[in-house]
Parts: sequence; structure tokens; C-alpha cells
Amino acid sequence: MRVISGKYKGKNIDGFDILGTRPTMDRVKESMFGMIQGRIKNSVCLDLFAGSGSLGIEALSNGACKCYFVEKNNEIFNILKGNLSGIENSILLKMDYMDALKSFDFKFDLIFLDPPYKLNLINDILSFICDNDLLSDNGYVVCEFEGEIVCCSRLNLIKNRKYGTKNVYIYEKI
Repeated sequence: MRVISGKYKGKNIDGFDILGTRPTMDRVKESMFGMIQGRIKNSVCLDLFAGSGSLGIEALSNGACKCYFVEKNNEIFNILKGNLSGIENSILLKMDYMDALKSFDFKFDLIFLDPPYKLNLINDILSFICDNDLLSDNGYVVCEFEGEIVCCSRLNLIKNRKYGTKNVYIYEKI
């Protein structure tokens, strides 16, 4: 797995073969970033459930000014730490996703949500983000999931794509 574009294009990203991870396929990532390209430059990002860090690293590679990476699994955290070596403006947090969300007292321009599919966490996380005003005006939440989302009324679905059983939904704060 590699960074597909920008400053860090071609950089290898480890962790795609670790039990419990499900990295975003390159073709899905390329399409996803094509849909949000105009929102990345100078953004403050959150890669919740960061795993290998592929999404946040791609954002930094394409001009995001800062990205917070949240991962609680010890083994994956150590791989993520290695993947972030040499990546500027990355903040790595080893903690549970909800503890991380509760700790932020500022807004994000771009949030990547790619939690374990079987836990069905997206709806609760989207509600928490809205209830706690964690998304900047016109900010985006990019969700990768299987199944369905029942989103909060303060987010507007602006783009969606299906890749096999995976869905990518992009919401904008309204």
C-alpha cells in the first residue's frame, strides 16, 4: 500500500496485512480523495480509527495543515507510528475513539470515519460529532462502511459511492 498523490506520493504504508485491519483499497481511496480534493488544502483533519493511517497521510500529502490520528490497538498503533515517521504535522493519539472525541475542544474541517464494520458505530459517532459541534462550518465527514446510515439532520449527504459491499458517504455540515 502506498500514498497515491501529493507530497508523499509513493511512500510505502505498512499494516495492510495485520489481523483486524481493513485498509481502504487504492481505487476507493483515489475516488474518495477525488471527491474531496477542493476541501483538503489547509484543513485540520481527524483520522478516527486510523489503522495504518492511510487516509490521514493522504490528506497531509495533499495539503492538509494538520491531522490527528486516533488508534487504540497496540500492535496497529506501533505500525501507525512507523508510517508517520517523516510525515509533518501529524498528531498521534493512542486512545479509544470516544475518549478522543470527548477530548477535542476545537473543530475539524475534515473527519475520516472508517470504524470496524461489525460494530455499527457510524450513526452514534455522527450524532456525537453534531451534538458536540466538532465539525467546522462547511466541514466534511467522509464515512466508509457496510450497511446503512441514519444521519443526523445537521449533516447533508453530498456524495456517495458504492464499491462492492463498501459504501463511501460524504457529509457536509449545514
